[in-house]
Amino acid sequence: MTVSAPGASRTRLVLIPSYNPGPKVYDTVRSARAQWTPVWVVVDGSTDDSAAGLQAMAAQDDGLRVIVLPHNVGKGAAVLHGLDLAAAQGFTHVLTMDSDGQHPAQLIPDFMAASSAQPAAMVLGVPVFAADAPRLRVNGRKVSNAWANLETLWAGIGDSLFGFRVYPIEPLRRVMHGQRWMRRFDFDPEAVVRMCWLGVKPVNLPASVKYFRPDEGGVSHFNYLRDNLLLTWMHSRLFLGFVLRLPLLLVRRVRGD
Repeated sequence: MTVSAPGASRTRLVLIPSYNPGPKVYDTVRSARAQWTPVWVVVDGSTDDSAAGLQAMAAQDDGLRVIVLPHNVGKGAAVLHGLDLAAAQGFTHVLTMDSDGQHPAQLIPDFMAASSAQPAAMVLGVPVFAADAPRLRVNGRKVSNAWANLETLWAGIGDSLFGFRVYPIEPLRRVMHGQRWMRRFDFDPEAVVRMCWLGVKPVNLPASVKYFRPDEGGVSHFNYLRDNLLLTWMHSRLFLGFVLRLPLLLVRRVRGD
């Protein structure tokens, strides 16, 4: 059985890493499926029974695939698992989005169209926050954005943390298989910096973001101390990499590459 959704793409898919997302994941997947085919969910060792619920959905929907990892390995590692499977099946691009309902599924076709127009680029969502968005989260990302733009010599990264994006698969796999980082919360910002270093240009599009309160079914795994320490360590590594690559980045800037 196949639910009502657009015709299946043979080159681009929606990839949703998911870890203990709460009930919002079902609405997220339904919304994504209403906009795109196929949609893959990588269940990253969840212990909240969402794997069973998603597998039941997939049993009724040929456009939905659910991949269940036995243990929690982190967002980046879950994405990489999906990338490897997608590449093996001939897909060239993935749109990544979170499973908690924060990202705008209705914009999937627009982001895929932008990717089709510039297939060598990565299409990055730039979050448009509602008035009730947590100020700590909104203002805190400015630090990571400043570092990411410095580390790429202002290559044009609109937002380093927002995970609603379209990546060309092979450059991202090359980056991730080339080193052991980017496996957890550090995935999103490190991916855009390293992809820029590889010569993949960013295209920025605005995208609304919604933060749900716990009473609305919102679930957050963000730990302020742990994850900010992880980001600090990540940017320390990236800054060293930036210094080593600075001559190449300067040459690119002069050439306009």
